[in-house]
Amino acid sequence: MNRDRLKELAADERFIAGIYNYCDRWCERCPQTRRCLSFSLSEEEFSNPETHDIRNEAFWRKLSEILGETLELLRETGKKWGIELETLDSMRDTKSIGANDEAAENHVICRAAKSYITIVEDWFRGEERFSFGTVAVADEGVDLEEAIEVIRWYQYFIAAKVRRAIRGKTEEEEERSYEFPSDADGSAKIALIGIDRSIGAWAVFPRYNRLYTESVFEIISFLDLLRQAVEETFPGTRSFIRPGFDSTDPNIAGSSLGS
Repeated sequence: MNRDRLKELAADERFIAGIYNYCDRWCERCPQTRRCLSFSLSEEEFSNPETHDIRNEAFWRKLSEILGETLELLRETGKKWGIELETLDSMRDTKSIGANDEAAENHVICRAAKSYITIVEDWFRGEERFSFGTVAVADEGVDLEEAIEVIRWYQYFIAAKVRRAIRGKTEEEEERSYEFPSDADGSAKIALIGIDRSIGAWAVFPRYNRLYTESVFEIISFLDLLRQAVEETFPGTRSFIRPGFDSTDPNIAGSSLGS
């Protein structure tokens, strides 16, 4: 790409400044690729981006609906399926977070997020006897293959963003700088979005086969507790405004579950 073309793209008003700072890097599933300069720079020529974006927005909205139904079920049934995390009281103790990477790695939320990576691997290894095809889930709009794709995409992503948020929180507290929006809150928010989406994706499995119900709800309960822990440690994170995704209305489901 020549310099003139680069300047032309940078000046294009359709692009939202900083939209790529707190996204999940999943361009193929993003509902805002046509507004992202970073995407356009890497994909100078792509076909019919607006149709692509609209399709993805519908997909994430459907997954959001499944998430809402699943969390409601969790509230009704309590934590009987749960894998116990450490208490939320210990997760609130942000003063114990060290300033270096090792301390962040050892923080209880980071350890829980890393445990989820292993939980996912163990589950899929244990369920290999079942066939994971492309069979559509009736009336859901999210098939089993898509659900697996979502789970696998965020399997490692959640831990990486939680770790960045924990480390960033320490640095911000030490610097006592409140001039700019909290990067820690922004990182925590995209981690929460990954958790939300993963819960919605896991909830597809029992609808496909009841044999998955107990083991999947154990994982969902684990993620729900992790979600609560992140929200307790970063109380302002849900209200963090991510450019392009939350600025219109951060309270609607499609916005909170945006890329």
